[in-house]
Amino acid sequence: MELPRRTRGDELLKPGELTATRLRLRKLAKKHDLVTVIACAFDHRTRMLPFIYADTRMAPAGIRAIGSALADAGFEKTRLVLQQWNRNFRPSRMQLDGRVPDMFMVSSMGMHEAPCRAMVRDASRIDPKHRPLIIVGGSHGVYEPFKVFSTDPAQPASPDVVVTGEEYVFLSLLEVLLTVRAGNESMRSAFARARDSGALDEVPGLVYPLNGRNGVAEELVDTGIQPLVGDLDELPHPILGYRLLEPPGRRATLGTHALPADRVRKYSPISSIVMTFGCKFNCPYCPIPAYNQRQFRTKSPERIADEMHRLNKEYGHRYFFGTDDNFFNDHTRALDIIETLARAEPGGSRLGRRVRWGTEATIHDTLKMKDHLDLAHEAGCRALWIGVEDMTATLIKKGQSVDKTTEAFRRLRTAGICPMPMMMHHDAQPLYTRGSDYGLLNQIRLLKKAGAVSLQVLMLVPSPGTKLYNGTYTSGQVFDRVGGRRVDPYMHDGNYIIASHHKHPWMKQLNLMAAYLYFYNVGSLLALLLRKKTNVGDKPASMQLIGIIGLGHNIYRTFGWACRLMFRKIERLHEQPASLIPMRSIGGSQADHDLAVISLTVERSAPNGQTGNGSKRTAGQRVEHAASH
Repeated sequence: MELPRRTRGDELLKPGELTATRLRLRKLAKKHDLVTVIACAFDHRTRMLPFIYADTRMAPAGIRAIGSALADAGFEKTRLVLQQWNRNFRPSRMQLDGRVPDMFMVSSMGMHEAPCRAMVRDASRIDPKHRPLIIVGGSHGVYEPFKVFSTDPAQPASPDVVVTGEEYVFLSLLEVLLTVRAGNESMRSAFARARDSGALDEVPGLVYPLNGRNGVAEELVDTGIQPLVGDLDELPHPILGYRLLEPPGRRATLGTHALPADRVRKYSPISSIVMTFGCKFNCPYCPIPAYNQRQFRTKSPERIADEMHRLNKEYGHRYFFGTDDNFFNDHTRALDIIETLARAEPGGSRLGRRVRWGTEATIHDTLKMKDHLDLAHEAGCRALWIGVEDMTATLIKKGQSVDKTTEAFRRLRTAGICPMPMMMHHDAQPLYTRGSDYGLLNQIRLLKKAGAVSLQVLMLVPSPGTKLYNGTYTSGQVFDRVGGRRVDPYMHDGNYIIASHHKHPWMKQLNLMAAYLYFYNVGSLLALLLRKKTNVGDKPASMQLIGIIGLGHNIYRTFGWACRLMFRKIERLHEQPASLIPMRSIGGSQADHDLAVISLTVERSAPNGQTGNGSKRTAGQRVEHAASH
């Protein structure tokens, strides 16, 4: 089930609202000496294709964005800890500037749930007199905030609040807390007073617990769906976040100083950069359109050029990855950005010659921009990750076909831009078909012939926030246990077969291995090294080498799972995950983020401009419903 939509016309913040919040916080910062540590949860068991290399060589955008927001507001005593680099970090032992932090925050994706919860538990062991305010955010909090709250009285470790939105939601929460905070009062105490007074209910995008017995929440309060910033120029500059990174190391504690500016590029040679958000397509397996409230949001071309220039100048960053959902979604805006980057000369030299960037697009929109690909190359674009999914458009139709994919790839290669296809494997697709292009290997052969430089192949898995999510569970497609082994969150990355109606699901697991082995192999690497150079240079050979290394990780981590699927009993789920703790909106109706409760009588209301779902099911009934799963 998708996230509910706010009232039409109220999806976006008023122009200047985020900027005004940032200015108010700068005034408040002079009265509050806050110390904050923000950790990025990372499960190292997810280290394989297609995430290998970039997963540890690109500091994530989300945690940097919150760090930048704090620094921009004047709270520079902030440290960003990446578990990718600091896997032994222990929140219970953290001190910054000689103090236990006032706030400890964790950013997590769903597949990194285990280390996220572990850090929250460890932070909860800090003496209550000094324990920081614990906040969880990231995509896991956006779609399934209830999963990070403990229901075990023996381990009542839960965050104080989950932020289910972007920077604006966090900054609004911070403004409320600092407005009510008295003197040197702890942030936890200020939070409790703000919660009990109802002040938090004016901040859409939060989920917080009301504590019951033994420290376990009695219920969760959901303040609604976040409003989105429409003009991305209002976001704090990303250059600030890089100044706060914890140096890589094996210690459990924090270093005395943040990572020096001249060493940032060594550990994070690729810089993610926000250019646009949103996509016109409405694929049933994708949560992006609903998350963006069916809006397309952009930064100005001048702001993008400025960010690339300053990151290049201060940290030496040359390679950028755009966090776009579909960069060519709005052709006019995309062309405007490309033209600006191509002619920009900040610092007296052509920006397009100093930086290299890539981003995501679709076949349909790439062909719409085919006459401007040379200009995109001049602007510094060197790679496009393209959601081909299925070349025959059997799985999903996004304007792609074999002929259109081939043409798009050919034009990209001619322009010197690497086509990086992203594919989806599914139950109905065989490994190979005779006389058609439907088989997985058939399509990969066509992609190689068309000039694909890299390959991503993932299996469809249940993804919260999508149209297919509930049906995937109720149809009995999702595995609970295989041979007694539970399907853990880290296995929801598309590399493991954890949802299938196929008679022999182990064959699907082996199909993924065969697909990668067909594309990434020593023979292909040698052929590329010996082949005459093309417009994309040595990049195909470099990607082959990375792919071969990553394939070793995939086989090591998933072959045992294939054997288990082959020989052991599969136990299935028939209901999607639900909160064991009752959730309600601020008005007492159904919570917007209680997505598991979908077969109820729904009332629509809009307090404070939010959507609010009302439910006739009692809290006790909903707990019983969740417990049955």
